Amino acid sequence: MLRLAPTTRLLQAPLRGWVVPKAHISAKPARTPTSPKEQAIGLSAVFLSFLFPAGWVLFHMENYKRSSVA
Repeated sequence: MLRLAPTTRLLQAPLRGWVVPKAHISAKPARTPTSPKEQAIGLSAVFLSFLFPAGWVLFHMENYKRSSVA
């Protein structure tokens, strides 16, 4: 047990030197508010980027099944 303490200090030494940057968190409202039109466009883009590839795969599932049987 006596040799364990220096070993743990040796392993923790590199962690002491790391400086963690401070997060820039602001509680103020945005300088330019986002309009409902911009919000709708942004949400549509996010949902389409996830749903379009999944829909493509599901739509072409029969083609994928036929080509993998050969």
